[in-house]
Amino acid sequence: MTHSIHSKTTISKLAFAFVIASLFAIMSCSKDETVPKDIEEDSIEDEMTSDDDLTNEDEENNETPNNTTGKIVFESNLFLDDSRSMVSYVIPQNEYDKFLEGEGDLKLISEKVYEYVADEFDFIIILSIEEVKPEGLFYGRSTLVQNEIQGLGNNTYNSASSYGSAQRLKSIIYMPKADYIRNGPFLHEIAHTWGNKGFIPTTVGGHWGFASTAGQLGGFDELIDQGNNSYLGKMNGNNGFGTFANGGNSIPYSNLELYLMGLIGADELESIQVAVNPEWGDNAGEFTADEIQTYTAQSLIAEHGERLPSVSDSQKEFKALAVIISPEALDQEKIDNIKLDLENFSRSSAPDSNWGSSSNFWKATQGKASFDFVVDQMSIK
Repeated sequence: MTHSIHSKTTISKLAFAFVIASLFAIMSCSKDETVPKDIEEDSIEDEMTSDDDLTNEDEENNETPNNTTGKIVFESNLFLDDSRSMVSYVIPQNEYDKFLEGEGDLKLISEKVYEYVADEFDFIIILSIEEVKPEGLFYGRSTLVQNEIQGLGNNTYNSASSYGSAQRLKSIIYMPKADYIRNGPFLHEIAHTWGNKGFIPTTVGGHWGFASTAGQLGGFDELIDQGNNSYLGKMNGNNGFGTFANGGNSIPYSNLELYLMGLIGADELESIQVAVNPEWGDNAGEFTADEIQTYTAQSLIAEHGERLPSVSDSQKEFKALAVIISPEALDQEKIDNIKLDLENFSRSSAPDSNWGSSSNFWKATQGKASFDFVVDQMSIK
């Protein structure tokens, strides 16, 4: 009997000692000196932490498992900002310069960010931080990665895996100036995801050209027949129009663009006038053409088939990953300005008054769709 009591006492002491040792080990791990000095505390995530275990410091940093705030450092030159709306990526000067020459390596960016974020984004938006557009460089470029929508005038395909995406990525958009988010051609580059892929004839590849489309990809909203195969195209009451673009972000998406985006149905698609063999005239908006052909919704759908998914099943909420590239770390003022423009562009209401005539995505789609830049915690690997 005495031996039994002594054994239980010994076991209890050993168990108590083990608990004390374990607690000391856990406390020591929380101050692990092997953590790189350049990694901020709020970038370190404890997989075992629950809401009930959060310390006061965790609450102050707002680093709960499901929150969407707090800077996260992926690498010393790559981090997600504290609003979780943009990734800053410092790249070598020679690689940065290639983007300014129109030869930037998109995979250098996409494959790197996919090391740290999940395949949950429809767009990757790459922005340089130039104050002035380099001479000879485009204002923006949309590189299409896939199309799985039928009825747009082109074939379906998916090359997302070439850029590190398993299947979701639709397009990678590059613009040399971050303020193009506000002024354009941001809406324009997004529109390239759906048009013009042969949906109507055009003499301006990938755009609407001389047509009554009046949208982000060009066209007029009023056509005056001046006789002798001479015509005057107008836009918003003014003589003149763009064959590939109209007024930056000040122009909302047109009827045709909304249809191709899946935001209105075929019953709302309006007839389209298209000039045959157009040639510019001497004055603004004037051009000659062999004739003006009219394409009705019925004839276009008969030619290309119904849009599938239809408006009832189409995607209306889009997620984008904004990546700001630079040859050196950005100052906080620059970061804050870009964050503010991203927030304005993606909000489901009108942008700030200082945007003037510029539309954000919600306004350009007549409130029919949304665009989100926030990287939530579940999207981080």
